[in-house]
Amino acid sequence: MVNEWTARLGLLAGLGLVPWLAPAQAVPNPGERVESLVTFGAASDKTWGDDDYTQTFFFLIPEGQRQPVYIRVWDPDCGGQNDDLKGSASTTTSFSLYGGAGTFSGPGAREPHAIPNPSGRLIKSQTFGNEPKYDGKWFTFGPLNPLEGEPVSEFKGRVFKMIAKGLSGNDGNLYRYFFSTSPTQNIPVEGGNAFTYKYGFRLPATSSKATVHLYPFVNDRVVSIKQSNFDMDNAAKLTIFSIAKNGHSGVVSGDGVWANSTLPIVDKEHGLSLDFRLTSNLKTPNDLVFYVTDQYDTALPFFAIPLGGPPRYQYDIDVKVHR
Repeated sequence: MVNEWTARLGLLAGLGLVPWLAPAQAVPNPGERVESLVTFGAASDKTWGDDDYTQTFFFLIPEGQRQPVYIRVWDPDCGGQNDDLKGSASTTTSFSLYGGAGTFSGPGAREPHAIPNPSGRLIKSQTFGNEPKYDGKWFTFGPLNPLEGEPVSEFKGRVFKMIAKGLSGNDGNLYRYFFSTSPTQNIPVEGGNAFTYKYGFRLPATSSKATVHLYPFVNDRVVSIKQSNFDMDNAAKLTIFSIAKNGHSGVVSGDGVWANSTLPIVDKEHGLSLDFRLTSNLKTPNDLVFYVTDQYDTALPFFAIPLGGPPRYQYDIDVKVHR
């Protein structure tokens, strides 16, 4: 059975309102306009934009999917033209894939305040250093049996987890994922998605102005949210949009520090994604970390494909009839 958000996305796609849906399992997704994910080596200076040198992503397979899937990593090594080198390349990065019980539900698996918990069953771990054969190339994890993913009723599917960890060195490893049905090509998993609870990424350099979009999902238990960001260098503007918010401002952080601000959530925002827009005019790229929690300090997921589609503000217009 097709779940509600997949059906809604399909309707939007049919209307031509989500042209970025075709490469649906690209992480980051083209609709986010994020340049790349970034994880620094464990000897890095935190003012370069990574507070804990790790990043976790979950990959969601819809119920009913039985064909093998693959998680592909673009440019997993650290040392080529796509990475942020601080001198000679010295960084090693591990990518560890988990499935089974505890992958999603294990203690600390979704905790943004601590080092990610490697809960679940380790399927495969691969460590990359300065290896030209992987520079600008794809490395594939799989084939993966969808039934190896942990069932998550909240999202009506099963999930795998990938933890990227900077083991040594002081360089920034820039990389991307693709959730595919092919080991050699990027063919989207129909109805699939990817999400994280703590997003480490690069704002692109721009000669004028660039805006990226983050899409935290608001469930029906959320009363208020607190957005927290690290090392934004006071170099971007944060505005928040939703079905009920038309550009609310958020506090941004300085160099190597955290900043946060809180916003209320109204009923009509439940079951939909928010649109966090970060607008920068820096001529150099900027690496940073971002997460969002609810009133219970529980982290909310950022989906690559926003559930319900990118939100559009709905004006409330009072119509008065004069007799």
